[in-house]
Amino acid sequence: MDMNTVEKQITSVNIGELLKKPYLNETETAALTGRAVSTLRNERHLRRGLPYLKISKRTIKYRLQDVLSFMEGRRITFDGEDR
Repeated sequence: MDMNTVEKQITSVNIGELLKKPYLNETETAALTGRAVSTLRNERHLRRGLPYLKISKRTIKYRLQDVLSFMEGRRITFDGEDR
């Protein structure tokens, strides 16, 4: 899949609909997190980043709760409660 196709898929994703799904594919995860699909792939290769499920040889899924927890874990505030 070329990058233009991936970018078009990301821009056409409805975030509200994603929050109703228990599992997301890499394009949906990229849209929700604002990260590039290539970044998600690279992090999987390096064994870091978001936890994921390998359903089959070519099917990767991310659990919505894991994605939200990952994002919330990187929250920065300036009132001293989270760092």
